[in-house]
Amino acid sequence: MTERRPFATPFQLADALGADKPARGQRIGLLGGSFNPAHKTHVAMSLEAIKRLKLDAVWWLVSPHNPLKVGQDTASQEIRSRHATALTKQHKNIRITCIESLLGTRYSCHSLAALKKHFVQVRFVWLMGSDNLIQLPHWRNWTDIFAQMPIAVFARPPYSIQAMRCKAAQRFRQNRQRVGRQFCTASPPAWVFIHAQASRQSSTQIRMQQPHWANSVNSQFISKKSLSSHDL
Repeated sequence: MTERRPFATPFQLADALGADKPARGQRIGLLGGSFNPAHKTHVAMSLEAIKRLKLDAVWWLVSPHNPLKVGQDTASQEIRSRHATALTKQHKNIRITCIESLLGTRYSCHSLAALKKHFVQVRFVWLMGSDNLIQLPHWRNWTDIFAQMPIAVFARPPYSIQAMRCKAAQRFRQNRQRVGRQFCTASPPAWVFIHAQASRQSSTQIRMQQPHWANSVNSQFISKKSLSSHDL
């Protein structure tokens, strides 16, 4: 059965991106995930992608839900987005968006296709950690992701060695390329493996250490909103 998706107008898309649509020819990295919660590894990966691949910006696609994490205690999309926004407020070239809710897409393969359709003038690169490269064959239509845009995989200890031997890496081993500015213009399938100083912090670790992190984020938001109302 074909998935029915809502029609998104250019104004709605611009609003989802902070009222600033990308200019023609821009290079945008896409980092998808539940961000439950976002953490400094996500930030480091994004900044490294901007530096090594000469990107104009990185969009964090905060998913409504993750089909592979059914049953996990996931905070609301609004809270996850707020936390990610606060975490990246000093990095103007990292943009937090819930655009997948607007596009009505559930799987990454569909989200990427929709973004390419709406932003034909943009050169997109899909960003992922080496842990996700290992899991990629479990994703819906995972080979379509390789076919849609170049992919940059970032080393995440302790998964790097296993990632280079995994099914996805072996399937597309002849399409691996060198890191550089020209990678963004490569015709897919094309992918690079980027070794960089990586943090071992993970969302799972944070949830174990701070099980009520979402309540804290919500309380901070309510407090700031209350202070703002008093200033009026």
